[in-house]
Amino acid sequence: MKKKILSYILFVIVGLSIGLLMQPLISNDGLYDQIRKYQEVISNAVKNYVEPVDTQKLTESAIRGMLNELDPHSVYITAEEMKGVDEDFQGSFEGVGIQFDVIEDTIVVISPIADGPSEKLGIQAGDKIVKIDDENAVGLSRELVPKKLRGPKGTKVRLGIKRSGKSEILTFDVIRDKIPLYTVDASFMLDSTDIGIIVVNRFAATTHDELVQALRKLKQEGMKKLILDLRGNPGGYLNQAFLMADHFLKGGDTIVYTKGRRPEFDEVYKSTPGGLVEDLPLIVLINAGSASASEIVSGSIQDLDRGLIVGETSFGKGLVQRQYPLPDGSAYRITIARYYTPSGRCIQRPFEDKTSYRNLVGRLELKEGSNIEHALEMVKKEIKEENEKNAKDNKKGSNINLDSIPLYSTRSGRTVLGGGGIIPDYIVKQDTITRFSIQLRMNRVFYEYVDRYLDNGRKLDADYRNNFISFMRNWKVTDKMMEDFRSLAESKGVKWDDDSYKKDEDFIKTEIKGTVARSLWDRNAYVQVFFTIDKQVNVAKGLFDEAIKIATKKK
Repeated sequence: MKKKILSYILFVIVGLSIGLLMQPLISNDGLYDQIRKYQEVISNAVKNYVEPVDTQKLTESAIRGMLNELDPHSVYITAEEMKGVDEDFQGSFEGVGIQFDVIEDTIVVISPIADGPSEKLGIQAGDKIVKIDDENAVGLSRELVPKKLRGPKGTKVRLGIKRSGKSEILTFDVIRDKIPLYTVDASFMLDSTDIGIIVVNRFAATTHDELVQALRKLKQEGMKKLILDLRGNPGGYLNQAFLMADHFLKGGDTIVYTKGRRPEFDEVYKSTPGGLVEDLPLIVLINAGSASASEIVSGSIQDLDRGLIVGETSFGKGLVQRQYPLPDGSAYRITIARYYTPSGRCIQRPFEDKTSYRNLVGRLELKEGSNIEHALEMVKKEIKEENEKNAKDNKKGSNINLDSIPLYSTRSGRTVLGGGGIIPDYIVKQDTITRFSIQLRMNRVFYEYVDRYLDNGRKLDADYRNNFISFMRNWKVTDKMMEDFRSLAESKGVKWDDDSYKKDEDFIKTEIKGTVARSLWDRNAYVQVFFTIDKQVNVAKGLFDEAIKIATKKK
Protein backbone atom coordinates (compact mmCIF):
# COMPACT_ATOMS: atom_id res chain seq x y z
CA MET A 1 0.00 0.00 0.00
CA LYS A 2 2.78 2.40 0.97
CA LYS A 3 4.55 1.73 -2.30
CA LYS A 4 1.35 2.58 -4.18
CA ILE A 5 1.02 5.87 -2.30
CA LEU A 6 4.67 6.73 -2.97
CA SER A 7 4.30 5.81 -6.62
CA TYR A 8 1.23 8.05 -6.85
CA ILE A 9 3.12 10.97 -5.27
CA LEU A 10 6.08 10.49 -7.59
CA PHE A 11 3.71 10.25 -10.56
CA VAL A 12 2.14 13.59 -9.59
CA ILE A 13 5.58 15.17 -9.13
CA VAL A 14 6.82 13.92 -12.49
CA GLY A 15 3.59 15.04 -14.17
CA LEU A 16 3.90 18.49 -12.67
CA SER A 17 7.53 18.67 -13.67
CA ILE A 18 6.81 17.80 -17.30
CA GLY A 19 3.93 20.26 -17.41
CA LEU A 20 6.00 23.03 -15.97
CA LEU A 21 8.91 22.33 -18.27
CA MET A 22 6.53 22.80 -21.17
CA GLN A 23 5.67 26.25 -19.82
CA PRO A 24 9.08 27.83 -19.13
CA LEU A 25 7.61 31.31 -18.88
CA ILE A 26 5.90 30.44 -15.62
CA SER A 27 9.12 30.31 -13.64
CA ASN A 28 12.83 30.83 -14.18
CA ASP A 29 14.02 30.05 -10.65
CA GLY A 30 14.93 26.36 -11.05
CA LEU A 31 11.50 24.96 -10.22
CA TYR A 32 12.32 21.55 -11.65
CA ASP A 33 15.44 21.36 -9.47
CA GLN A 34 13.36 22.16 -6.40
CA ILE A 35 10.83 19.41 -7.23
CA ARG A 36 13.69 16.94 -7.63
CA LYS A 37 14.99 18.05 -4.24
CA TYR A 38 11.64 17.24 -2.62
CA GLN A 39 11.46 13.95 -4.48
CA GLU A 40 14.89 12.94 -3.22
CA VAL A 41 14.13 13.87 0.41
CA ILE A 42 10.81 12.02 0.64
CA SER A 43 12.21 8.98 -1.20
CA ASN A 44 15.17 8.83 1.18
CA ALA A 45 12.90 9.28 4.20
CA VAL A 46 10.66 6.40 3.11
CA LYS A 47 13.67 4.19 2.47
CA ASN A 48 15.97 4.97 5.39
CA TYR A 49 14.06 6.61 8.27
CA VAL A 50 14.30 4.67 11.54
CA GLU A 51 10.53 4.05 11.64
CA PRO A 52 7.85 3.54 8.98
CA VAL A 53 6.92 6.81 7.29
CA ASP A 54 3.39 8.12 6.61
CA THR A 55 3.96 9.60 3.16
CA GLN A 56 0.56 11.25 3.02
CA LYS A 57 1.21 13.06 6.31
CA LEU A 58 4.65 14.16 5.14
CA THR A 59 3.32 15.44 1.83
CA GLU A 60 0.45 17.33 3.45
CA SER A 61 2.85 18.89 5.94
CA ALA A 62 5.14 19.93 3.10
CA ILE A 63 2.23 21.51 1.24
CA ARG A 64 1.06 23.37 4.35
CA GLY A 65 4.53 24.68 5.03
CA MET A 66 4.94 25.77 1.44
CA LEU A 67 1.63 27.65 1.34
CA ASN A 68 2.26 29.19 4.74
CA GLU A 69 5.36 30.84 3.30
CA LEU A 70 3.15 32.67 0.79
CA ASP A 71 0.59 34.38 3.05
CA PRO A 72 -1.90 33.50 5.84
CA HIS A 73 -4.75 32.94 3.38
CA SER A 74 -3.09 30.40 1.07
CA VAL A 75 -3.97 27.09 2.73
CA TYR A 76 -4.29 23.34 2.29
CA ILE A 77 -7.63 21.67 3.04
CA THR A 78 -7.78 17.94 3.73
CA ALA A 79 -10.45 15.75 2.17
CA GLU A 80 -12.22 15.52 5.53
CA GLU A 81 -12.14 19.28 5.99
CA MET A 82 -13.52 19.83 2.49
CA LYS A 83 -16.80 18.25 3.58
CA GLY A 84 -17.43 21.20 5.87
CA VAL A 85 -15.95 24.01 3.80
CA ASP A 86 -19.29 25.59 2.90
CA GLU A 87 -21.21 24.98 6.11
CA ASP A 88 -20.44 28.43 7.52
CA PHE A 89 -22.34 29.90 4.60
CA GLN A 90 -24.85 27.29 3.43
CA GLY A 91 -25.35 24.69 6.14
CA SER A 92 -25.50 24.56 9.90
CA PHE A 93 -22.84 23.67 12.41
CA GLU A 94 -22.33 23.53 16.14
CA GLY A 95 -19.47 25.24 17.91
CA VAL A 96 -18.40 28.42 19.70
CA GLY A 97 -19.44 30.78 16.91
CA ILE A 98 -16.48 32.88 15.79
CA GLN A 99 -14.89 33.91 12.54
CA PHE A 100 -11.11 33.72 13.00
CA ASP A 101 -7.79 34.04 11.27
CA VAL A 102 -4.34 32.76 12.25
CA ILE A 103 -1.89 35.66 12.24
CA GLU A 104 1.72 35.14 13.27
CA ASP A 105 0.85 31.74 14.82
CA THR A 106 -1.95 33.21 16.96
CA ILE A 107 -5.71 32.67 16.59
CA VAL A 108 -7.29 36.11 16.17
CA VAL A 109 -11.04 36.59 16.42
CA ILE A 110 -12.12 38.54 13.34
CA SER A 111 -15.67 38.59 14.64
CA PRO A 112 -17.95 36.66 16.97
CA ILE A 113 -20.96 35.37 15.03
CA ALA A 114 -24.08 37.32 15.94
CA ASP A 115 -26.28 35.58 18.51
CA GLY A 116 -23.75 32.77 18.92
CA PRO A 117 -22.36 31.61 22.28
CA SER A 118 -19.11 33.58 21.99
CA GLU A 119 -20.89 36.85 21.30
CA LYS A 120 -23.24 36.27 24.22
CA LEU A 121 -20.27 35.87 26.57
CA GLY A 122 -18.61 39.05 25.34
CA ILE A 123 -15.80 37.68 23.14
CA GLN A 124 -14.79 40.50 20.80
CA ALA A 125 -13.18 41.16 17.44
CA GLY A 126 -9.42 41.37 17.92
CA ASP A 127 -9.31 38.96 20.87
CA LYS A 128 -6.43 36.48 20.65
CA ILE A 129 -7.13 32.87 21.67
CA VAL A 130 -3.96 31.71 23.40
CA LYS A 131 -5.36 28.67 25.26
CA ILE A 132 -8.00 26.06 24.45
CA ASP A 133 -9.06 23.83 27.34
CA ASP A 134 -6.04 25.08 29.31
CA GLU A 135 -3.62 23.95 26.58
CA ASN A 136 -1.41 26.34 24.62
CA ALA A 137 -3.16 27.32 21.38
CA VAL A 138 -0.35 29.46 19.95
CA GLY A 139 1.06 27.75 16.87
CA LEU A 140 -2.06 25.75 16.02
CA SER A 141 -2.58 25.48 12.28
CA ARG A 142 -5.66 26.99 10.68
CA GLU A 143 -6.87 23.47 9.90
CA LEU A 144 -6.71 22.32 13.54
CA VAL A 145 -8.54 25.30 15.05
CA PRO A 146 -12.08 24.23 13.95
CA LYS A 147 -11.44 20.74 15.30
CA LYS A 148 -10.69 22.25 18.69
CA LEU A 149 -13.54 24.76 18.73
CA ARG A 150 -16.41 22.90 17.11
CA GLY A 151 -18.30 20.13 18.80
CA PRO A 152 -21.75 18.90 19.82
CA LYS A 153 -24.27 21.38 21.17
CA GLY A 154 -24.14 21.58 24.96
CA THR A 155 -20.46 20.66 25.34
CA LYS A 156 -18.05 23.10 26.94
CA VAL A 157 -14.72 24.47 25.79
CA ARG A 158 -12.55 26.78 27.88
CA LEU A 159 -10.85 29.63 26.00
CA GLY A 160 -7.97 31.68 27.33
CA ILE A 161 -8.03 35.07 25.62
CA LYS A 162 -5.50 37.89 25.46
CA ARG A 163 -7.31 41.18 24.92
CA SER A 164 -5.69 44.44 23.94
CA GLY A 165 -5.37 46.72 26.97
CA LYS A 166 -5.74 43.85 29.46
CA SER A 167 -2.63 42.46 31.13
CA GLU A 168 -4.19 39.22 32.36
CA ILE A 169 -5.54 36.29 30.36
CA LEU A 170 -9.37 36.28 30.28
CA THR A 171 -10.96 32.87 30.69
CA PHE A 172 -14.29 32.08 28.98
CA ASP A 173 -16.21 28.83 29.46
CA VAL A 174 -18.12 28.61 26.19
CA ILE A 175 -21.03 26.21 25.85
CA ARG A 176 -21.16 25.12 22.23
CA ASP A 177 -24.43 25.69 20.42
CA LYS A 178 -26.00 25.59 17.01
CA ILE A 179 -24.70 28.61 15.14
CA PRO A 180 -27.41 30.77 13.55
CA LEU A 181 -27.33 30.96 9.78
CA TYR A 182 -29.10 34.22 9.00
CA THR A 183 -26.91 37.07 7.80
CA VAL A 184 -29.21 40.09 8.13
CA ASP A 185 -29.75 39.68 11.85
CA ALA A 186 -31.52 42.99 12.49
CA SER A 187 -33.55 45.47 10.44
CA PHE A 188 -35.75 48.14 12.00
CA MET A 189 -36.67 51.81 12.05
CA LEU A 190 -34.79 53.86 14.62
CA ASP A 191 -37.43 54.97 17.11
CA SER A 192 -39.07 58.33 16.32
CA THR A 193 -36.97 58.89 13.17
CA ASP A 194 -37.10 58.17 9.44
CA ILE A 195 -33.78 56.30 9.69
CA GLY A 196 -33.70 52.60 8.85
CA ILE A 197 -31.08 50.26 10.32
CA ILE A 198 -29.84 47.08 8.64
CA VAL A 199 -27.26 44.93 10.46
CA VAL A 200 -25.43 42.35 8.32
CA ASN A 201 -23.18 39.88 10.14
CA ARG A 202 -21.58 38.10 7.14
CA PHE A 203 -21.90 37.61 3.38
CA ALA A 204 -23.39 34.18 2.69
CA ALA A 205 -25.39 32.69 -0.15
CA THR A 206 -28.65 34.22 1.09
CA THR A 207 -27.38 37.72 2.00
CA HIS A 208 -28.66 39.50 -1.10
CA ASP A 209 -32.14 38.03 -0.77
CA GLU A 210 -32.24 38.91 2.94
CA LEU A 211 -31.07 42.46 2.17
CA VAL A 212 -33.75 42.99 -0.48
CA GLN A 213 -36.42 41.76 1.91
CA ALA A 214 -35.17 44.10 4.66
CA LEU A 215 -34.96 47.13 2.33
CA ARG A 216 -38.48 46.62 1.04
CA LYS A 217 -39.86 46.20 4.55
CA LEU A 218 -38.18 49.38 5.81
CA LYS A 219 -39.26 51.41 2.78
CA GLN A 220 -42.84 50.40 3.51
CA GLU A 221 -42.34 51.56 7.10
CA GLY A 222 -41.27 55.04 5.93
CA MET A 223 -37.48 54.80 5.69
CA LYS A 224 -35.92 57.97 4.21
CA LYS A 225 -32.33 57.40 5.35
CA LEU A 226 -30.31 54.24 6.00
CA ILE A 227 -27.53 53.16 8.35
CA LEU A 228 -25.90 49.95 7.08
CA ASP A 229 -24.10 48.28 9.97
CA LEU A 230 -21.16 46.12 8.85
CA ARG A 231 -19.34 46.21 12.19
CA GLY A 232 -17.93 42.82 13.05
CA ASN A 233 -18.81 41.46 9.60
CA PRO A 234 -15.85 39.26 8.53
CA GLY A 235 -16.90 39.01 4.87
CA GLY A 236 -17.74 35.97 2.79
CA TYR A 237 -18.91 35.60 -0.80
CA LEU A 238 -17.63 38.27 -3.19
CA ASN A 239 -20.69 38.12 -5.42
CA GLN A 240 -22.91 38.97 -2.44
CA ALA A 241 -20.80 42.05 -1.69
CA PHE A 242 -21.13 43.11 -5.31
CA LEU A 243 -24.90 42.58 -5.26
CA MET A 244 -25.24 44.56 -2.04
CA ALA A 245 -23.21 47.54 -3.26
CA ASP A 246 -25.13 47.45 -6.55
CA HIS A 247 -28.35 48.44 -4.74
CA PHE A 248 -26.73 51.67 -3.51
CA LEU A 249 -24.94 52.73 -6.72
CA LYS A 250 -26.14 53.94 -10.10
CA GLY A 251 -25.18 51.96 -13.18
CA GLY A 252 -21.68 52.02 -14.64
CA ASP A 253 -19.63 52.59 -11.48
CA THR A 254 -16.66 50.40 -10.58
CA ILE A 255 -17.42 48.66 -7.27
CA VAL A 256 -14.13 46.78 -6.92
CA TYR A 257 -11.41 45.40 -9.16
CA THR A 258 -8.74 42.75 -8.76
CA LYS A 259 -5.15 42.69 -9.99
CA GLY A 260 -2.92 39.65 -10.05
CA ARG A 261 0.44 38.73 -11.47
CA ARG A 262 -1.30 36.91 -14.32
CA PRO A 263 -3.71 38.96 -16.47
CA GLU A 264 -6.43 36.28 -16.46
CA PHE A 265 -6.97 37.02 -12.75
CA ASP A 266 -7.69 40.71 -13.35
CA GLU A 267 -11.40 41.47 -13.05
CA VAL A 268 -13.57 44.58 -12.78
CA TYR A 269 -16.99 44.54 -11.09
CA LYS A 270 -19.32 47.34 -12.20
CA SER A 271 -22.70 48.44 -10.89
CA THR A 272 -25.90 48.11 -12.92
CA PRO A 273 -28.94 50.41 -13.08
CA GLY A 274 -32.06 49.80 -11.02
CA GLY A 275 -30.82 49.47 -7.43
CA LEU A 276 -33.48 49.60 -4.72
CA VAL A 277 -31.96 52.56 -2.86
CA GLU A 278 -29.69 54.38 -5.30
CA ASP A 279 -30.62 57.83 -3.95
CA LEU A 280 -31.28 57.10 -0.27
CA PRO A 281 -28.93 59.01 2.10
CA LEU A 282 -26.50 56.37 3.40
CA ILE A 283 -24.06 55.88 6.28
CA VAL A 284 -22.03 52.68 6.70
CA LEU A 285 -20.66 51.60 10.09
CA ILE A 286 -17.42 49.59 10.24
CA ASN A 287 -14.84 48.55 12.83
CA ALA A 288 -11.76 46.33 13.21
CA GLY A 289 -13.94 43.24 12.75
CA SER A 290 -15.17 44.38 9.31
CA ALA A 291 -13.20 42.49 6.68
CA SER A 292 -13.08 41.39 3.05
CA ALA A 293 -16.57 41.76 1.51
CA SER A 294 -17.45 44.39 4.14
CA GLU A 295 -14.44 46.40 3.01
CA ILE A 296 -15.44 46.06 -0.64
CA VAL A 297 -18.88 47.53 0.10
CA SER A 298 -17.67 50.31 2.40
CA GLY A 299 -14.71 51.15 0.15
CA SER A 300 -16.90 51.57 -2.91
CA ILE A 301 -19.42 53.72 -1.00
CA GLN A 302 -16.59 55.96 0.25
CA ASP A 303 -14.65 56.27 -2.99
CA LEU A 304 -17.73 57.04 -5.07
CA ASP A 305 -19.01 59.62 -2.55
CA ARG A 306 -22.22 57.65 -2.21
CA GLY A 307 -22.33 58.04 1.58
CA LEU A 308 -20.24 58.39 4.72
CA ILE A 309 -18.21 55.72 6.49
CA VAL A 310 -18.29 55.99 10.29
CA GLY A 311 -16.56 53.98 13.02
CA GLU A 312 -13.08 52.48 13.24
CA THR A 313 -10.50 51.27 10.72
CA SER A 314 -11.48 47.95 9.19
CA PHE A 315 -9.50 44.70 9.32
CA GLY A 316 -7.63 44.95 6.01
CA LYS A 317 -8.27 41.60 4.30
CA GLY A 318 -8.08 42.14 0.57
CA LEU A 319 -6.50 39.08 -1.00
CA VAL A 320 -8.31 36.92 -3.56
CA GLN A 321 -7.97 33.15 -3.29
CA ARG A 322 -8.76 30.48 -5.84
CA GLN A 323 -9.43 26.93 -4.73
CA TYR A 324 -7.93 23.99 -6.64
CA PRO A 325 -9.09 20.39 -6.09
CA LEU A 326 -6.71 17.45 -5.71
CA PRO A 327 -7.40 13.84 -6.79
CA ASP A 328 -7.90 12.50 -3.24
CA GLY A 329 -10.72 14.96 -2.43
CA SER A 330 -8.49 17.49 -0.71
CA ALA A 331 -7.85 20.96 -2.08
CA TYR A 332 -5.66 24.01 -1.69
CA ARG A 333 -6.22 27.72 -1.99
CA ILE A 334 -3.68 30.12 -3.43
CA THR A 335 -3.84 33.88 -3.38
CA ILE A 336 -4.06 34.98 -7.00
CA ALA A 337 -4.87 38.70 -6.79
CA ARG A 338 -5.57 41.71 -4.59
CA TYR A 339 -8.77 43.72 -4.20
CA TYR A 340 -8.72 47.43 -5.02
CA THR A 341 -11.36 50.06 -4.33
CA PRO A 342 -12.54 52.36 -7.15
CA SER A 343 -9.91 55.01 -6.27
CA GLY A 344 -7.11 52.43 -6.50
CA ARG A 345 -6.60 51.67 -2.82
CA CYS A 346 -5.42 48.16 -1.97
CA ILE A 347 -7.63 46.79 0.80
CA GLN A 348 -5.01 44.34 2.12
CA ARG A 349 -2.84 45.56 4.96
CA PRO A 350 0.82 44.45 4.98
CA PHE A 351 1.38 41.41 7.20
CA GLU A 352 4.61 42.87 8.53
CA ASP A 353 2.84 46.14 9.36
CA LYS A 354 4.06 46.85 12.90
CA THR A 355 4.62 50.58 13.09
CA SER A 356 2.86 51.93 10.01
CA TYR A 357 0.56 54.93 10.04
CA ARG A 358 -2.47 52.58 9.74
CA ASN A 359 -1.78 51.12 13.16
CA LEU A 360 -1.20 54.60 14.50
CA VAL A 361 -4.69 55.57 13.35
CA GLY A 362 -6.11 52.62 15.22
CA ARG A 363 -4.71 53.75 18.55
CA LEU A 364 -5.19 57.49 18.28
CA GLU A 365 -7.54 59.10 20.78
CA LEU A 366 -9.55 61.30 18.43
CA LYS A 367 -12.35 63.65 19.41
CA GLU A 368 -15.89 62.40 18.89
CA GLY A 369 -16.77 62.58 15.21
CA SER A 370 -13.23 63.42 14.09
CA ASN A 371 -13.08 63.46 10.32
CA ILE A 372 -10.46 61.93 8.07
CA GLU A 373 -8.56 65.21 7.62
CA HIS A 374 -8.17 65.51 11.38
CA ALA A 375 -7.07 61.87 11.53
CA LEU A 376 -4.40 62.55 8.91
CA GLU A 377 -3.03 65.50 10.87
CA MET A 378 -2.96 63.40 14.03
CA VAL A 379 -1.17 60.60 12.19
CA LYS A 380 1.50 62.99 10.92
CA LYS A 381 1.98 64.34 14.43
CA GLU A 382 2.25 60.82 15.87
CA ILE A 383 4.71 59.71 13.18
CA LYS A 384 6.89 62.76 13.83
CA GLU A 385 6.92 62.05 17.57
CA GLU A 386 7.74 58.37 17.04
CA ASN A 387 10.53 59.19 14.59
CA GLU A 388 12.01 61.65 17.08
CA LYS A 389 11.80 59.01 19.84
CA ASN A 390 13.44 56.40 17.57
CA ALA A 391 16.26 58.82 16.79
CA LYS A 392 16.75 59.49 20.51
CA ASP A 393 16.81 55.76 21.27
CA ASN A 394 19.11 55.04 18.30
CA LYS A 395 16.54 52.73 16.68
CA LYS A 396 17.69 52.69 13.10
CA GLY A 397 15.33 51.61 10.35
CA SER A 398 12.19 52.21 12.43
CA ASN A 399 11.25 55.59 11.01
CA ILE A 400 8.14 56.09 8.91
CA ASN A 401 8.48 58.43 5.96
CA LEU A 402 5.75 61.09 6.06
CA ASP A 403 5.81 61.22 2.27
CA SER A 404 5.01 57.50 2.12
CA ILE A 405 1.49 57.93 3.51
CA PRO A 406 -0.69 56.78 0.59
CA LEU A 407 -3.34 59.38 -0.16
CA TYR A 408 -6.17 58.88 -2.66
CA SER A 409 -9.06 60.96 -3.91
CA THR A 410 -12.74 60.14 -4.07
CA ARG A 411 -14.78 60.94 -7.15
CA SER A 412 -15.45 64.49 -5.92
CA GLY A 413 -11.88 65.05 -4.76
CA ARG A 414 -12.11 64.23 -1.04
CA THR A 415 -8.95 62.80 0.50
CA VAL A 416 -9.04 59.20 1.73
CA LEU A 417 -6.24 57.17 3.27
CA GLY A 418 -4.88 54.01 1.71
CA GLY A 419 -2.46 51.33 2.82
CA GLY A 420 -4.78 48.64 4.09
CA GLY A 421 -8.33 48.46 5.36
CA ILE A 422 -10.89 51.22 5.10
CA ILE A 423 -10.28 54.23 7.33
CA PRO A 424 -13.62 55.95 8.04
CA ASP A 425 -14.60 59.47 7.05
CA TYR A 426 -15.53 60.04 10.69
CA ILE A 427 -13.52 58.06 13.22
CA VAL A 428 -15.62 57.24 16.27
CA LYS A 429 -14.30 54.92 18.95
CA GLN A 430 -16.77 52.47 20.42
CA ASP A 431 -17.39 52.67 24.16
CA THR A 432 -15.47 50.14 26.23
CA ILE A 433 -16.50 48.36 29.41
CA THR A 434 -14.53 47.54 32.54
CA ARG A 435 -13.17 44.21 33.65
CA PHE A 436 -16.14 44.03 36.05
CA SER A 437 -18.71 43.95 33.22
CA ILE A 438 -16.57 41.48 31.30
CA GLN A 439 -16.75 39.16 34.31
CA LEU A 440 -20.54 39.53 34.43
CA ARG A 441 -20.79 38.40 30.82
CA MET A 442 -18.20 35.67 31.16
CA ASN A 443 -20.16 34.17 34.06
CA ARG A 444 -23.47 34.38 32.16
CA VAL A 445 -24.99 36.53 34.91
CA PHE A 446 -27.17 38.51 32.49
CA TYR A 447 -28.78 35.43 30.94
CA GLU A 448 -29.29 33.59 34.20
CA TYR A 449 -30.77 36.67 35.85
CA VAL A 450 -33.23 37.30 33.00
CA ASP A 451 -34.27 33.63 32.98
CA ARG A 452 -35.09 33.86 36.68
CA TYR A 453 -36.75 37.25 36.32
CA LEU A 454 -39.09 36.10 33.56
CA ASP A 455 -39.93 32.92 35.42
CA ASN A 456 -41.12 35.03 38.35
CA GLY A 457 -42.57 37.91 36.38
CA ARG A 458 -45.13 36.65 33.89
CA LYS A 459 -46.98 39.98 34.16
CA LEU A 460 -44.23 41.52 32.02
CA ASP A 461 -45.09 39.17 29.18
CA ALA A 462 -48.77 40.15 29.29
CA ASP A 463 -48.01 43.88 29.46
CA TYR A 464 -45.48 44.08 26.66
CA ARG A 465 -45.74 41.02 24.42
CA ASN A 466 -47.69 42.90 21.72
CA ASN A 467 -46.13 46.31 22.26
CA PHE A 468 -42.37 46.30 21.89
CA ILE A 469 -42.15 50.06 21.27
CA SER A 470 -43.87 50.68 24.60
CA PHE A 471 -41.42 48.28 26.23
CA MET A 472 -38.41 50.01 24.70
CA ARG A 473 -39.59 53.49 25.63
CA ASN A 474 -41.03 52.85 29.08
CA TRP A 475 -39.70 49.68 30.68
CA LYS A 476 -36.79 50.30 33.05
CA VAL A 477 -34.50 48.27 35.26
CA THR A 478 -35.47 49.08 38.85
CA ASP A 479 -33.30 49.41 41.95
CA LYS A 480 -34.87 46.21 43.31
CA MET A 481 -33.88 44.40 40.11
CA MET A 482 -30.30 45.59 40.50
CA GLU A 483 -30.22 44.33 44.09
CA ASP A 484 -31.30 40.88 42.88
CA PHE A 485 -28.82 41.09 39.99
CA ARG A 486 -25.99 41.92 42.39
CA SER A 487 -26.92 39.00 44.67
CA LEU A 488 -26.83 36.60 41.73
CA ALA A 489 -23.49 37.98 40.51
CA GLU A 490 -21.91 37.56 43.93
CA SER A 491 -23.32 34.03 44.26
CA LYS A 492 -21.51 33.17 41.01
CA GLY A 493 -18.19 34.46 42.35
CA VAL A 494 -18.17 37.95 40.80
CA LYS A 495 -16.85 40.52 43.27
CA TRP A 496 -19.09 43.58 43.15
CA ASP A 497 -17.20 46.78 42.31
CA ASP A 498 -19.17 49.99 42.91
CA ASP A 499 -16.73 52.20 41.00
CA SER A 500 -16.84 49.97 37.94
CA TYR A 501 -20.62 49.66 38.22
CA LYS A 502 -20.97 53.45 38.10
CA LYS A 503 -18.81 53.59 34.97
CA ASP A 504 -20.74 50.78 33.28
CA GLU A 505 -24.23 51.43 34.67
CA ASP A 506 -25.77 52.32 31.29
CA PHE A 507 -24.25 49.25 29.68
CA ILE A 508 -25.30 46.88 32.48
CA LYS A 509 -28.90 48.08 32.60
CA THR A 510 -29.17 48.11 28.82
CA GLU A 511 -27.74 44.60 28.63
CA ILE A 512 -30.40 43.41 31.09
CA LYS A 513 -33.16 45.16 29.16
CA GLY A 514 -31.83 43.92 25.82
CA THR A 515 -31.65 40.35 27.11
CA VAL A 516 -35.28 40.61 28.27
CA ALA A 517 -36.20 41.90 24.79
CA ARG A 518 -34.36 39.01 23.15
CA SER A 519 -36.21 36.52 25.35
CA LEU A 520 -39.66 38.03 24.71
CA TRP A 521 -39.15 38.86 21.03
CA ASP A 522 -35.93 38.18 19.11
CA ARG A 523 -32.42 39.46 18.39
CA ASN A 524 -33.89 42.27 16.32
CA ALA A 525 -35.43 43.63 19.53
CA TYR A 526 -32.17 43.17 21.43
CA VAL A 527 -30.26 45.24 18.87
CA GLN A 528 -32.88 48.02 18.91
CA VAL A 529 -32.59 48.32 22.68
CA PHE A 530 -28.79 48.38 22.58
CA PHE A 531 -28.63 50.97 19.83
CA THR A 532 -30.12 53.51 22.25
CA ILE A 533 -26.68 53.75 23.92
CA ASP A 534 -24.50 52.92 20.88
CA LYS A 535 -22.09 55.83 20.54
CA GLN A 536 -21.23 55.16 16.91
CA VAL A 537 -24.90 54.95 15.92
CA ASN A 538 -25.72 58.14 17.81
CA VAL A 539 -22.90 60.02 16.05
CA ALA A 540 -23.98 58.62 12.68
CA LYS A 541 -27.53 59.87 13.19
CA GLY A 542 -26.23 63.44 13.19
CA LEU A 543 -24.14 63.09 10.03
CA PHE A 544 -26.82 62.61 7.39
CA ASP A 545 -26.63 66.25 6.27
CA GLU A 546 -22.94 65.65 5.51
CA ALA A 547 -23.73 62.34 3.78
CA ILE A 548 -26.31 64.09 1.58
CA LYS A 549 -23.88 66.92 0.84
CA ILE A 550 -21.09 64.67 -0.46
CA ALA A 551 -23.50 62.43 -2.38
CA THR A 552 -24.99 65.41 -4.25
CA LYS A 553 -21.76 67.31 -4.79
CA LYS A 554 -21.01 67.87 -8.45
CA LYS A 555 -18.42 65.45 -9.70
